[in-house]
Amino acid sequence: MAAQLFNPNIEKLNAPPIPRIQQAAKTYSGEYGEVIDLSQAVPGYSPPDILLAALGQFARDPSCLGYGDIEGELALRSAYAKDTEQTHAAVISPEQVMITSGCNQAFVTAALTVAEPGQSVLLINPWYFNHESTLSMFGIRTESFSVDASTGYLPDTVELAKALTKDVRAIAIVSPNNPTGAVYPATLIRSLYELCVSRGIWLILDETYQDFLPEAHGRAHDLFNEVFDDHLIVVSSFSKSYCMPGHRLGAVLAGTTTIKQMAKVMDNLQICAPRAPQVALANCMSGLTHWRATNRLDINQRAAALLSAVSLLPEWKIEAIGAYFAYVQHPWPDQSSLSVAERLASELGIVALPGEFFGPEQSRFLRIAFANVASDVIATLPERLSYG
Repeated sequence: MAAQLFNPNIEKLNAPPIPRIQQAAKTYSGEYGEVIDLSQAVPGYSPPDILLAALGQFARDPSCLGYGDIEGELALRSAYAKDTEQTHAAVISPEQVMITSGCNQAFVTAALTVAEPGQSVLLINPWYFNHESTLSMFGIRTESFSVDASTGYLPDTVELAKALTKDVRAIAIVSPNNPTGAVYPATLIRSLYELCVSRGIWLILDETYQDFLPEAHGRAHDLFNEVFDDHLIVVSSFSKSYCMPGHRLGAVLAGTTTIKQMAKVMDNLQICAPRAPQVALANCMSGLTHWRATNRLDINQRAAALLSAVSLLPEWKIEAIGAYFAYVQHPWPDQSSLSVAERLASELGIVALPGEFFGPEQSRFLRIAFANVASDVIATLPERLSYG
């Protein structure tokens, strides 16, 4: 019998999903115009000049070339803590912040801190695929709780509580959600947190897209207004808010005891996040509040443009929409979402992700990342889809 060459936890993972669909678009002839890439959550506009200048300045700064603090540059931790006064009306100390290389790394660090192989983390189906694959590669099992359009893609706390087994160490949620765009009301986030406290487990809240909440929504939640040294880990990203995904900066907000434990994981992952982008962003963050608010309005307008476009396509249905994403039911019930997505990419140059990448029973859906594309381009979707 041949020896096992690869870690079976890795070998059983699917290949990275976004490149798979983007590859299909490479065979598109260009017959109907430029590729419309709605596959990946990347900002469809540039960073401000002040941030670009700072990135160049500190990339050349010798002081940024050595190792930094595992928890991140104090300047950025302080700036981000200060920023939460505006975004969450909360007072956070720099000691409650850790900077990571993107939000995916923040989630990896959180998962490894609270769960061991053989234990479970409960995800809401449909889920963000990197959360599920992260757990799988470390031998942490995924439990799931399914939601759909009938509940606005939001879990019922009472029903979710029934799904918790003794092996579940955390509930992980994303709000605004990836892939559906659904926004969790602050009252729901609080009830889920209180459930976790009552069960002695953790709530891991991914709020990468909270800067793009609809203007009328108000604060994302009020959990930072109390002592949260246990049971709560919030992970986020600077990629979307500041248009710098290639510089890989994410963040963790948690209690000081939790940050100390997470730093042990971080030291073995990367020692420290990239230093020059940290210092550059720290120097600019306080001056970019208005710029971020303007971008939120622009992204909300793109959501409105997508709603308008899909209203002209009676066979298509938006199941949920918010922040960066829409979850859309495609009109071919006998075809898998993977085959639909590959055909749209190769034949029409429209790149969207199949729902089946995001969990079981999701084959009728596509995730559309509308924030990538300007409103006038979104308006061309009905005409192009008519060719399909």
